[in-house]
Amino acid sequence: MNADAVGTPRPRIEGRLKVTGAAHYAADIPMPDLAHGWLVTGTLSRGRIRDIDTSAALGMPGVLGVLDHRDAPRLNPQAGNYFGPDGSLQLLQDDVIPYAGWPLALVVAETPEQARAAAAAVRVTCDSEPHDLDFSLEHPAARPASTAFGPEADIGDLKAELAASAVVLEERYRTPEESHCAMEPHAATVWWDSDHVYAVDSNQGAFSVSEVLAALWSIDRERVHVRSEHVGGGFGGKGACGPQVVLASMAGRRFGRPVRIAMTRAQVFETTSSRPRTDQVMTVGADADGRLRAIHHRAAYALSPLSEYIEACTEQAKILYSAPAIRTQLTAVPLDILPPASMRGPGATPGSFALESAIDEVAERLDMDPLELRLRNQPTVTPASGKPFSTRRLVSCMREGARRFGWAARDRRPRSRREGPLLIGSGMATTSFSAGVFPSQASITAETDGTFTVSIGASDIGTGARTALTAVAADALGAGTERIRLRIGDSDLGMAWGAGGSRGTTSWSFAITEAAKKLRESLADPVRPVTATVDTTTMIDFQPARERQTYSAVFAEVTVDPATGEVRVRRLLGMFAVGRVINPLLARSQVVGGMIMGLSMALHEENVRDPRTGRLANGDWAGYHIAAHADVPDIEADFVPDYEPQDPSGFNGLGEIGTAGTAAAIANAVWHATGTRQRILPIRLDRVLEETTAVAGELRAV
Repeated sequence: MNADAVGTPRPRIEGRLKVTGAAHYAADIPMPDLAHGWLVTGTLSRGRIRDIDTSAALGMPGVLGVLDHRDAPRLNPQAGNYFGPDGSLQLLQDDVIPYAGWPLALVVAETPEQARAAAAAVRVTCDSEPHDLDFSLEHPAARPASTAFGPEADIGDLKAELAASAVVLEERYRTPEESHCAMEPHAATVWWDSDHVYAVDSNQGAFSVSEVLAALWSIDRERVHVRSEHVGGGFGGKGACGPQVVLASMAGRRFGRPVRIAMTRAQVFETTSSRPRTDQVMTVGADADGRLRAIHHRAAYALSPLSEYIEACTEQAKILYSAPAIRTQLTAVPLDILPPASMRGPGATPGSFALESAIDEVAERLDMDPLELRLRNQPTVTPASGKPFSTRRLVSCMREGARRFGWAARDRRPRSRREGPLLIGSGMATTSFSAGVFPSQASITAETDGTFTVSIGASDIGTGARTALTAVAADALGAGTERIRLRIGDSDLGMAWGAGGSRGTTSWSFAITEAAKKLRESLADPVRPVTATVDTTTMIDFQPARERQTYSAVFAEVTVDPATGEVRVRRLLGMFAVGRVINPLLARSQVVGGMIMGLSMALHEENVRDPRTGRLANGDWAGYHIAAHADVPDIEADFVPDYEPQDPSGFNGLGEIGTAGTAAAIANAVWHATGTRQRILPIRLDRVLEETTAVAGELRAV
C-alpha cells in the first residue's frame, strides 16, 4: 500500500496512449454511418444575408444537404453561459451577420472532402453595414463592466494621496487580441436517439456543455450525453459550448445520423473565442522612500454585444500592494467582434502587465531596486477589502527567486550590460491569481476485487488530471494507486466544474475526498460492491472570510539586438506558492508551460484584423506566431512550501499562475537592457528597433 501518493512525482497515466496514438480524441472516435459537416463563414464584420444559393452544392457527389437560416432547426434564444443569454450560440437562426467568421451555412456530406468541396460551391450574397472595431478606453459606447466577480475597489482619498506623493506615474499599457492555439482543433460528433442527444466533443467541461445543449434544445439535461475523454489543450478556448457541437447537433437532428464537424486551423481562429484587447491606464503615487500612497487602475476590454463577459484586469490592484488609496475602474467596450472568452490567466495576465510594468517604472523614477520596492509595500491584509489572507507566501517567492536568479548582482542602471552588440537586461514581476472550489459530484465504488472505481465528470485537457486525481483518491482511501480506476470526461457521471479558472483539480479533489470519507464509513459492511456519492454544493463557503490566492515571482533575462530589434529570452525563473503540490512533476510542467505562454504573449502573439472587413489577416500558424520550448534555453520553476487552510487537503489550483506575470517580467527586462519602456504588447521588432545612427555611434564607442 502507498498512502503517500500526493506529493510524489509520477508520469501521466495516459502518457503511453498519447505517444503511441492509441488515445482517441473527438475527431478520432469510430462511428458507423458517419456524415461530415463543413462550415461556410461570413467575410463581413457586420451585415445581412441577402441570398444563399445552394443549388450547385446540392448537386455535388455525396452531399446530403445544406443548413442555413432559412431551414435550420430553431434553438432557444434564452440559452446562454455563466453570465446569461449568449447570442453567439444562435447559429443559423436569422440573416444577421454580427462579426467576421460568423457561420452562414453548414454543408453535410458523406466525406469531409465532399463537404469541403460543396461548401466552396455555396454562393452567399451579403449586404454590408458599418462596423465598429475602433477600440479604446475612451470609446463613446464604453460602459462599466459587470461586477459579478465583486465590487470595484474604492478606498482612501485618491486625489489627496496623489497630491502628497513625491513621485506620480501615469502611463498607458495595451495588450492585443490573442488566440488560444490549442494543439487539437475543435471537433465534435453528435447523434440523436429516441429524443436523446449524444455528443463526443472537444471541450473543457462535459457537464456544462450538456447543460447548454439541453437549454438550446429545450430538453431535460438528463437527455443530453456529452463525452470528452481526451482533449488536446484548451487554455479557455474550449471552456464553453463551441460552434462545432451546436452545429453538429442541428445537423444530426435534421439528417438522422451521426454528424462530425472537425474544424480546420483557420476555422478555429475565425469562429472560436479569443482573449480580448485591453487598454489600461495606471496612476501610481509614492513617497520618496518608496512607500506607495495611491494606486488607480483604469482598464477597458473589448466585448461583443452578443453576450456578457468579464476580463478582470483590475483584480491584482486590489491584492498585491498596500496603499492608503486604491481605486479600480473596469470598463467594457462593445464592438462588432466574436464574443471573447477566458484565456489562461484571464484578467490577471493582461492586468499584471500593466500593474507590474507601472511598479517597475515607479522604482525607476525613485532610483530604487524594483525588488526592494515590492518588498516594502507588502500588505498584511487584503488592501481593498481588509479581509485577512488565507495564506500568502509571496515574499518567500520573491526572496527565493531573487537568490536563485542572482538578482543581488544586478546593476539596476539600464544599458549597463553588454555582450558584443547585444544589450543584456533582467527584470521581474509578481502576481496573484484567485483560488477556490466550485461544486462537483463524485462517486466511489468499492469493488469485490478490492479495487475502487472513482467516477467524476472531470476533464483532462492535457494537464494530467487523471494522474493527479488518482493520487488524491489513493490517499483519501488509504489504498495504492494501482487499486484506483478513474472514470472522467462524461456528463453522465454527474455535475462537475470544468477545467478552468484554476479550480478544476481543487474542486474535483474536494468531491473525491468527501466521497472517500463517506465510503470509508461504509466499508465495515462486508457486502460489495458498495458506492458512496457526494455533492459538495452545500459544503462550499462561497463567501469565505479569508482571501484565497496563489502567488508567483518571475525573473527574466533577455538579450536585445538594437540594430535589428530582436529580443531573445535567455533565462526564465519562476517561484510559485500554490498550496500543497499534488504531483511535482506535473505541477512543474504546468507552470513551465504557463511561463512559455507568457513569453509568447510578450514577444509574439497578436491577432491582426483587416480594418475594412474585420477578418483576421493572420488566422493560421504561419501568420500567428507562438513561442516554443526552443525559445527559452534556460527555464526553471519551483514551489515554496505552502498549505491552503481553506481546503481539506491543502490544495490550490495552478493552471493560470505561470502565465500571469511573465510578460511583465520580460517587458521590464527589455527596459533594463535598452532604457526604453515597452508599454504595448507584443514587443515586436519595429517597436524595439533603434535609430541606426545612434546604434552605430554606440558600437563605435564600445
